[in-house]
Amino acid sequence: MDMALVARRPGGPEVMEWSAVETAAPGPGEALLRHTAIGVNFIDVYHRSGLYAWPEGTMIPGAEAAGVVEAVGPGVDSVRPGDRVAYVLKFGAYRTRRVVPADRLVRLPDAIPDTVAASVMLKGLTAQYLVTSSYAVQPGDTVLVHAAAGGVGLLLGQWLRALGARAIGTAGGPAKVALALEHGYSDVIDYTATDFAPEVARLTEGALCAAVYDSVGRDTWRGSLACLKRFGMFVNFGQSSGMIEDFKLSDLARGSLSANRPMLFDYVDAREDLERRAADLFGRLERGEVRADVVATQPLREAAAAHAALEGRRTTGTTVLIP
Repeated sequence: MDMALVARRPGGPEVMEWSAVETAAPGPGEALLRHTAIGVNFIDVYHRSGLYAWPEGTMIPGAEAAGVVEAVGPGVDSVRPGDRVAYVLKFGAYRTRRVVPADRLVRLPDAIPDTVAASVMLKGLTAQYLVTSSYAVQPGDTVLVHAAAGGVGLLLGQWLRALGARAIGTAGGPAKVALALEHGYSDVIDYTATDFAPEVARLTEGALCAAVYDSVGRDTWRGSLACLKRFGMFVNFGQSSGMIEDFKLSDLARGSLSANRPMLFDYVDAREDLERRAADLFGRLERGEVRADVVATQPLREAAAAHAALEGRRTTGTTVLIP
């Protein structure tokens, strides 16, 4: 019998119960994995809390994980037993073993440890599509990133530097500011001490930013728009402070701005897109252009504590759960 964190109703971290679960044999097109590392993300919180769509019956959170293939079903030739693999799906990862569609799995290069893979499948692929598709960053661009010391933020700072852009970040407190500065940012604004929008104007001498990557939402969106230069792009890819309220299209009229609200799963829905974006991510990790070096681990059974810390903005980098 396998174990999992099962939520039987939407709610706080306490609704996740450590429970025995059955794991079926893989069917056609499926693979059975033994999880070795599982990432923790705000999307897990959004599903657990009911902010995002709740599946019928019970729900097991968890969007990204790495593991070892134990068995494959009929018609599977993309992976085989013994392969080290990783995946990103909407939920279901907080368990010791799992059956998943084989076409959602990517093989891991030898140089990438399981804990790193589990920390970057969602966050790293998010960084990848943000800088290549939501707004295609060009050399010389100045870009603002909120939550610069978080899992996505630390990856974005390095990725933007590798692309020849100037990355300005925001973070809460001196320790997080210092951490972000070690990961590619030219400047990091402590939002607990300074209003970030006037500071961005000062740092850029009034030129402002080509794009803002905002995963905070309610607390930051108005200031984010104020940081954009003419034709700038506002990318809202999360809402750690709450959903954006009172936004109107007319808010974009100042400077002919644009805005989008992307979701990772649209960018990796096709198998070829998943493989292409994962190859870009893994290649940059292997070459050292981007490093995932701030990873804290906790036992899978302690996922509720990990959620509480994430929601309380008490984390830096990424938390990975170990079954």
